Amino acid sequence: MAESPMKTYRIQGLSCTNCAAKFENNVRELEGVKDAKINFGASKISVQGSATIEQIEKAGAFDNLKIRGEQEQATQKEPFWKQRENIKVVFSVILLLVSWILDNRYADGSIMPVIGYAAAIIVGGYSLFVSGLKNLVRLRFDMHTLMTVAIFGAAVLGEWGEGATVVILFAISEALEKYSMDKARNSIESLMNIAPKEALIRRGHHEMMVAVDEIEVGDIMIVKPGQKLAMDGRIMKGASTLNQAAITGESEPVFKTVEGEVFAGTLNGEGLLEVEVTKRVEDTTIAKIIHLVEEAQAEKAPSQAFVDKFAKFYTPAIMLIALAIAVLPPIVMNGDWSEWIYRGLAVLVVGCPCALVISTPIAIVTAIGNAAKHGVLIKGGVHLEEAGALKAIAFDKTGTLTKGVPEVTDFKMLSDVLNEQDVLAIAAALESRSQHPLATAILQKAETSDVDYHSLLVEDFTAITGKGVKGKINQEIYYIGKPHLFVEEAGFVFSDDVLKLISGYQNTGKTVMVLGDQVKLLALIAVSDEIRESSKEAIRKLHALGIEKTIMLTGDNIGTAKAIGAAAGVHEIEAELLPQDKLTIIKRWKQKYDRVAMVGDGVNDAPALAASTVGIAMGGAGTDTALETADIALMGDDLSKLPYTIRLSRKTLKIIKQNITFSLVIKVLALLLIAPGWLTLWMAIFADMGATLLVTLNSLRLLRIKE
Repeated sequence: MAESPMKTYRIQGLSCTNCAAKFENNVRELEGVKDAKINFGASKISVQGSATIEQIEKAGAFDNLKIRGEQEQATQKEPFWKQRENIKVVFSVILLLVSWILDNRYADGSIMPVIGYAAAIIVGGYSLFVSGLKNLVRLRFDMHTLMTVAIFGAAVLGEWGEGATVVILFAISEALEKYSMDKARNSIESLMNIAPKEALIRRGHHEMMVAVDEIEVGDIMIVKPGQKLAMDGRIMKGASTLNQAAITGESEPVFKTVEGEVFAGTLNGEGLLEVEVTKRVEDTTIAKIIHLVEEAQAEKAPSQAFVDKFAKFYTPAIMLIALAIAVLPPIVMNGDWSEWIYRGLAVLVVGCPCALVISTPIAIVTAIGNAAKHGVLIKGGVHLEEAGALKAIAFDKTGTLTKGVPEVTDFKMLSDVLNEQDVLAIAAALESRSQHPLATAILQKAETSDVDYHSLLVEDFTAITGKGVKGKINQEIYYIGKPHLFVEEAGFVFSDDVLKLISGYQNTGKTVMVLGDQVKLLALIAVSDEIRESSKEAIRKLHALGIEKTIMLTGDNIGTAKAIGAAAGVHEIEAELLPQDKLTIIKRWKQKYDRVAMVGDGVNDAPALAASTVGIAMGGAGTDTALETADIALMGDDLSKLPYTIRLSRKTLKIIKQNITFSLVIKVLALLLIAPGWLTLWMAIFADMGATLLVTLNSLRLLRIKE
């Protein structure tokens, strides 16, 4: 019998990693549930089994969690101070203030302030106590357990005012923690709402509004000026400029016409478009971005894994230390029981691991969400951290440093046996079978010259990796490719005049292809691939950021490589490489520099991308391969996103270190106040709340990192 599939739900109100773990366990224990897996960063839970949304929501009732379907729109949230749990906090604060006034007005022993403090504790801490007592019974120690023991202890010692203050400050801390986590996740929530939920579709002769999940591949979508596209597709009729900022992070509109690829969530400019739908709603580029970013937020960065492991032992250790402080001095040194129990309770409060536990995930979630809004897809915290530690970056040439749209600039005939039209037809017929980027330049030249190459039958076609192609046309074998191809395959010896022509083209940054048969050379074809405007500035910024070495890897000739490399400003150039050569170079560089990135198109450079510390794909919006194979995808064909990514990564690492340091140092300083007896319960919770607020606000600074 087949296993039931995993169903994914979104969680509203999830802000604490301990609560997330408890919720996951609660769902696992539900009848009919075989497994459950929570994604804290994306605030989602995947459940295998027959549980309903109501049952899952009940499992999260301890933290007032709300559940909805993965594709379901979020309900409009009430303003922060109108939410029920926050109203309870406000009411508790009022009770605390009234009780404090009564306490100062009436003589000691009055029952009125005690009733007020007790009411404040119950209103503000009811859900905390329920959770804490259940944990205590099960010997499960988390922040709720620590707080429950501390507050009950304060009540037993008669410190009602301090107990109430601890409850309220803890509740305020949790409310602000939820608010900041929601703000950190807003980047992804906003992406989910970019694409319309319905579209105008023409089927046959009828036009109708159709919900996106009912739209099929092949449907014709009609997009009016000023409207957003609901689905990915290909333009069948019309032309317009489209703002693709949601996908690529670039606000500059892009002009597209018939056969142009368009994406869901992009904004149509001035033209009416008829678009053939090419992907279902769950497969659109924006849907894949959201899915991959949410999966990335679930991946624990090395620093987060360390903190989680540390916190696992830290909380029980705090319980034991607090117990020792409360019990040993009265027994060993005949100390006052109430005084030392009070100090033990203060240790419990100040030892709460809230700030430490949230120090890393909130920074990772914020950074990955910010990157997605700027057109950079980072597929996990580990890749985010690695990008900040890079020492060397290798770049593919074609389509990365250059535009990847080559053009034929020179067509030099070397024989008068055939005319130029016939020679161009042979070249185009051979290249029509090739997958090499330069083939498109020759085909484009043939099309604009009205050369009929389709009628030529190519037999015995062979691609010679890294060198060129050969094939039989009209019983004659022809070769087209690098000059080396003719030396190695056909045994040619080039004349000085031809060598001079070839080197002349190459030294001006052009790629030279030779066309000939087994006896004679027919033509030299010079192709130019223009360098991207952003390449030089991006590499300059990378050098300014302290990247020790940049290198260009290309299968092109050394002359062209030098010209492009010099224009881009890279440190080193490696030319005339086969795909396996790029892999070898990346491995060699890793031994020398430890952390090396490879920037390529995600297809031809797959081995080198996989071998590098961080594989970075260009133009992720256009290719599924780039989205799936790379660790980081620059969604637009724009290298200027790379320095931004490095800066974001380094800032994230810096903030994570700051967060961990803040949370530990504040606790250590507070604990030092125990020895002289200066640490009160309210000071302890204030230190804990202060650390949590400091950590969350510090992490939210990552939202301000821009290009």
